[in-house]
Amino acid sequence: MAADEAGFDVVVVGSGAAGMTAALAAARSGLRAVVLEKAEYFGGSTARSGGGIWAPGNEVLRKAGVRDAPDQASAYLAHVAGPGVQEKLRAALLAHGPEMLEMVRASTPVEFAWVPGYADYYPEAPGGLAAGRSIEPRPLDGRLLGPELARLNPPYLPAPEGVAITQADYRWLSLGTRHPRAVLTAGRVFARTARTRLLRRRTLTMGQALAAGLRAGLARSGVPVWLGTPMTGLQVDGGRVTGVQATRDGTPAVVRARRGVLIASGGFERNEAMRRRYQRQPVGTEWTTGSAGNTGDGIAAGEAAGAALDLMDDAWWGPAIPLTGGPYFCLAERSLPGCILVNAAGQRFVNESAPYVDAVHAMYDAHSPGNPHIPAWLVFDQRYRNSYVFAGLPPRKPLPRRWYRAGAVFRAPSLAELAGQIGVDAGGLAKTVTRFNEFAEAGQDEDFRRGDSAYDRYYSDPRCRPNPNLAPLARPPFYAVRIVPGDLGTKGGLRTDERARVLRADGSVIEGLYAAGNASASVMGHSYAGAGATIGPAMTFGYLAALDMARAG
Repeated sequence: MAADEAGFDVVVVGSGAAGMTAALAAARSGLRAVVLEKAEYFGGSTARSGGGIWAPGNEVLRKAGVRDAPDQASAYLAHVAGPGVQEKLRAALLAHGPEMLEMVRASTPVEFAWVPGYADYYPEAPGGLAAGRSIEPRPLDGRLLGPELARLNPPYLPAPEGVAITQADYRWLSLGTRHPRAVLTAGRVFARTARTRLLRRRTLTMGQALAAGLRAGLARSGVPVWLGTPMTGLQVDGGRVTGVQATRDGTPAVVRARRGVLIASGGFERNEAMRRRYQRQPVGTEWTTGSAGNTGDGIAAGEAAGAALDLMDDAWWGPAIPLTGGPYFCLAERSLPGCILVNAAGQRFVNESAPYVDAVHAMYDAHSPGNPHIPAWLVFDQRYRNSYVFAGLPPRKPLPRRWYRAGAVFRAPSLAELAGQIGVDAGGLAKTVTRFNEFAEAGQDEDFRRGDSAYDRYYSDPRCRPNPNLAPLARPPFYAVRIVPGDLGTKGGLRTDERARVLRADGSVIEGLYAAGNASASVMGHSYAGAGATIGPAMTFGYLAALDMARAG
C-alpha cells in the first residue's frame, strides 16, 4: 500500500516510551496502529535515559514490600506539581499508572525491579517516600530483537562492549572502592559482563532495555514502525485531526487515522530558535542529552492546529559538564562529600545534593551580569578525586587533557590560583571553603542543609562521618569543573486533559488529536517527583490516549 493511501485506526508520531506504549495499548484494544519515527533509529530520548519509571502503587513496588497508600501518593504529587497542574491530570496518572505497567509487562519481554532506597526527590514532603517509588527495567537480552537491534537509538553514555550497569548499580559504583557494597557491586557487574561475553548476549539495561522491550512488544503485536518518516504537519478536516502529513521514502504522504493521532515526538531541546523564544538565557542546544531529533516538530504542528501551550519556559534541568564528547549530566558527582558548587563570587548558592532540577532553577534564579551563576563551578580537592568515580573515570585516574584544553576542567596547587584561572573572586572562594570545611567537621551544613534529606543521602558516602555528604576541601591540588544548565529534555508542550486529548486555549478539545511525553505539558508542573517522573507519566498518558481512541469507535 502506498504511503499516501495508508489508513490506520491510530497514528503515533514518535517511538519513545510514550509512543510505543500507546501503540501497544491500541493494538491490545484491537486497533490498527502505526508508529512514525523521524530518525533512522527508534527509542528517542527513552533509549538514552536511565529508563526509570515513577508510577506509584504498581505491582512491582508491592511485591518489593514498598508501602504506598493512594492518599500518600496523591498528597505528594499535589505538593510537587503545585496548584498549576489540574487535579484531574494528577489523579489520572495515579489511577492508571499501575494498569499501564501491567499492560506493558503482559505485552513485552520487559520486567522491572524496584530501585532500593532511591528516594522520592522530596521525601520529607507530605506523602513522600524515603524508600522511593522508582522502578527500572531488569537486564534484557537485546538479541530478541534480531536485526532490529541495530536500529535502537544509542545510549547517552555508551559503556564498553558487554558491560551493562543498572541504576541500582550506579549508586554504589560511584563510590569506587570506598564501601564494601561498591566492591560487591563491581564484582556483580564484572560477573554479568563475563557471562554476557561468554554466551554472546547483548545485555541491555536502563533506557536501552525499556526501548528494546517495547519495540519487541510492537513486533509481537504486528505494529509497524516506520523509521526515517518525519511528520511535516497534521491533516485536519472540519476541525478534526484525521491524519499526519509526512515524508516517507523521500515522498510527501498522508497517513490517515480513523480514530486519532498521538503526538509523542519529544520536546524542543534541539531547536535553538524555540529555546531562545521561550526559555531563559543563556541556554544551549549543545547542553542537552535529549535525542537529536527532538526539535519540537510535534509541538509546532499541534499549535498550528489550534492547541494551547504550557510550561514552555521549563525543562528537565540538571547541572551538566560541557565535555568535548558532549555534555555530562551530573548525578552523584555533586552530591558526594568533598565538593562545592560556587558562582563567580566564589559563593555557594544551593544545596549541591538537591534534586537536579532545583539546582538549575537556582542557577537561573540568581544569575545576573554582576554575579554570574552560569557557568557555575564544581570545586573539589585531591582527596575527593582519589576517592570517587568522576564522570565515568575511576578514582585517581588523571582527568583527560582534552577536558583541560576545552576549558571544562581546571587544576591548581592553591585555591587562590584556581580562582584566578576560572575568573572567580579569590577572597570569596577562600571564605566559602573555610566556612564549608567547618560545616564538614561539625557534620551540619548551616547554609543549605546538605545531607539532611534522605534524597541527599542516596548519592553519598556512608563511611564519611558525621555527615555522609560533607567532607572538607583541604588536600591540594584543587580542581574546578565548569557547570552549565543541562537537561534531559524540555517539559513544555501541548496542553492536554486527563485523557491526553489536546486542548485549545478556551479548554475545548481538538478532536482526534492527543499528546503524551515531552511533546505535552508535564503533569509534574515546574518540579520533579522522583527518578522516572519523565517516563512514567509519558507512558501512562500514551496508554490513556490509546484507550480513549479505542472508546471513540
